[in-house]
Amino acid sequence: MRVVVAPDKFKGSLTAAEAALAMADGVREAVPDAEVRLLPVSDGGEGFIAAAVTAGWTPQSAVVQGPCGDPVRAGYAVRDGAAVLEMAEASGLRLLPGGVSAPLTASTRGTGELVLAALDGGARRLVLGVGGSATTDGGAGLAQALGARLLDADGKDLPPGGAALVDLDRVDASSMDPRLAGLEVVVATDVDNPLVGSSGAAAVYGPQKGADPEDVVRLEAGLRRWALVLNRDLGADLAEVPGAGAAGGLGAGAMAFLGARQVSGIAAVLDIVGFRQALLGADLVLTGEGSLDAQSLFGKAPVGVAAAAGRARVPVVALVGRLDLHPDQVRGAGFVQVRALLELQPDVDAAVRDAAGLLTRLTCQAVLDVVYPPPGRA
Repeated sequence: MRVVVAPDKFKGSLTAAEAALAMADGVREAVPDAEVRLLPVSDGGEGFIAAAVTAGWTPQSAVVQGPCGDPVRAGYAVRDGAAVLEMAEASGLRLLPGGVSAPLTASTRGTGELVLAALDGGARRLVLGVGGSATTDGGAGLAQALGARLLDADGKDLPPGGAALVDLDRVDASSMDPRLAGLEVVVATDVDNPLVGSSGAAAVYGPQKGADPEDVVRLEAGLRRWALVLNRDLGADLAEVPGAGAAGGLGAGAMAFLGARQVSGIAAVLDIVGFRQALLGADLVLTGEGSLDAQSLFGKAPVGVAAAAGRARVPVVALVGRLDLHPDQVRGAGFVQVRALLELQPDVDAAVRDAAGLLTRLTCQAVLDVVYPPPGRA
């Protein structure tokens, strides 16, 4: 029996890699001679690089500026002229000094420096996972790191952060790093928010990064000015483009200065880890995450895994912390079965503490149920 194990993280209890190991133990308890392939995945956010490394990519790191300008060591992964980057490694909320939010001044410069590090290593194709950002600067810091100058009316360079964009007079892209020519860049995200407006980066995500209502107004004004100048000076009309508002507007910056295109986060990850090839000869796929709910139906990892496996006609079982879907939704998402840890341990805190052990037990039960289905379900 060949089983592909491809879970996302169980947030607050298990990383994707830890979940995969626990599931593998359960498979082997049920079918000792099973051939198990571990391919932990991500939806493009946290765990993106770890998924690539587990699949054989080479880990690298570089010291870059964090969201507030302090040095941080950011990881990425490389293989065959391609690099996988995670913006949260350079510009993420978890890197804020002391955990103190900086909604007006946090910058994506470190993400741009991470791009340069990948170029220094010879990368000609970049896959940039976004999510967990501390920034709402529209990718302005990214652009500055790549050599663009963002100037005010007096010809002075703008300081970091989205709030400064209200003073933007013009963009000078004449000194951009020449290695960017011909570089292929993919932004992995399922966020389709535009750059500005009631569904834009500042209005929707600014409060999550510490912005109060007054801050949101200033950030929105800055992003509107950013959009106007990008359109005028670079011919990049991005204000209403779906996905331009991803990661505090980093999507717009990546589109304008890197020619990036957006792809589904889970689709990018499955390509990176070689999921389609792993399905060849597989009898079963196991996936999962902390909570499978209505939000999961819109681009989350387990549903993407189920869709890809379904195209190859390989059955998929999801093992999750909590299940909050109707049976019709479960079937519609492509799962033959979904089991939740709360079946074994109804106390949520206890389930979180013993997530690995419970996941192993639940996996064993689910695999036995597939291999030896109850009468009437064969």
